[in-house]
This record gives sequence, structure tokens and C-alpha cells, in this order.
Amino acid sequence: MRSIWTGAIGFGLVNIPIKLYSATEESSLDLDMLDKKDHANIRFRRVNEHTGKEVAWGDIVKGYKLDDRYVVLTDEDFQKASPEKTKIIEIKEFVIETEIDGMYYETPYYLEPDKSGGKAYLLLRDALHKTGKVAFGSFVLRNKESLCLLKPVDEVLVLYKIRWQQEVRSTDDLSIPSGSSKPAELKMAIQLIDQLSGPFDITKYKDTYSDELMKLIQAKAKGRKPKMPVLKVVHRQGKDLLSQLKASLQGSGSTRKRRAS
Repeated sequence: MRSIWTGAIGFGLVNIPIKLYSATEESSLDLDMLDKKDHANIRFRRVNEHTGKEVAWGDIVKGYKLDDRYVVLTDEDFQKASPEKTKIIEIKEFVIETEIDGMYYETPYYLEPDKSGGKAYLLLRDALHKTGKVAFGSFVLRNKESLCLLKPVDEVLVLYKIRWQQEVRSTDDLSIPSGSSKPAELKMAIQLIDQLSGPFDITKYKDTYSDELMKLIQAKAKGRKPKMPVLKVVHRQGKDLLSQLKASLQGSGSTRKRRAS
């Protein structure tokens, strides 16, 4: 793996030199955009709107439009705006992870200690394991400050980018029905939840869409026309909720027996 950021964790007066690595990768197929007429590749160009000429990456700068003119910013300008934050993952506080709603989580990264920071890295990791808490703070990645959460996952410290509160939309515009569920329906729904409950194991779930799409691509390449799958409609508006729950309980019970066998 190749590190995408180097800096340090600010743990009180202790600085822990680290490297940051992407913890995830895409599982989807890399599809190209083509012209429908002749299947030629579609190319995107960076074009100067005045001259119509293509602009090289090295000649592109960032700017902010202020009073009808652009103020151009350099990497040094971003560092001057907040120099103490550019290379530090600053821990603000330690919290219980369940107090942070899942919608605030964004992107995970692995943290690897520099040789000189190994001892302090292990100390922070073990202290988080022992207390059951996570570190909450902020850092700057690609000239943008982000909130972050640090937690130990087995032997590794993992950093999660966390969304700012103002980045999560309000629910005020949603139309949510009022009232509450009927006791009999609620009881049966809880039974269904209990029946489908068990220890969570992410390895049971595989992304099969790309595999199925590749089979379709290979079939089309051989001139075969894949069949369109039939979508089964389970929920019917005219059918009462209680009967659907009863059928679900019977169905999930038989599924559990098959899995057990």
C-alpha cells in the first residue's frame, strides 16, 4: 500500500508520527464511457473557456471568486490559514463510540506508526482498548479540515473521517406518518427480529453484482442475449400487515433450518 498522508497524532503533549493509508477499495467493474454510434472512448479535457485550448495539470490553480474576480490560492496559503493543523491529527476528547450516529461516518483509513512512534502508538491503542473509548478530533487532508475518530481494530488504529453536523441534512421536509404501531403487529415484528438475530459476521456477505455483471458481459461477447430477471413483488398494499408478518415468520424459520443443516 502507498501512504496518502504523513503527520502525527497529537495525544496530550505526546506526538505520534504516523502514515495514513486508504482502508477501502472499489469492488465494482471499471467501465468506460463510449459513443453510442461507434463505441469510441469518451475523453474529458481540461479546457480554457476563453481560448478553447487544453490546460495541463501543472498549469491549473485553485481560486475563490470574490467581487467578480478570482483570488488565487497556493498550497502555502492553505498552510498559512491553519499551520498548526496541517500535519497533526489533533485529539479533542475521548468519547463512547455509540454516542456518535452512524450517518456521520464517512471514510476509514489505516494508521501506521513511524519507527520513532511505535511505542507511543501501542500505548494509545492499548489505552483505547482498555477504556472502551474512541478518540475524537480533527485533521487536514487535501487542504480541507475534517473531523475524525480514532479507534483500535484488532492491532491497528483506524481513523474514520466524520462529517460536520451542518453536512447532514435536516429531516424537517420529510413526511413521516404520525401515530404508533398496533400491539399485535409490534409483538410479531419483534418476534421476527428475534428470529433473524445472531452474531454479526460481515464475511457472510459478498458483493456478487460485479461477478454477475461480468457473466453478462461474457455472454453478450459470445452473442448470447441474457434473460431479464423477474422482480417478485412481496408487499401488496391490499394485504394486511399481520398476515405478512405471519408469513415472514414461517419463511424465516424454514430458512434458518436450512442454514443450520
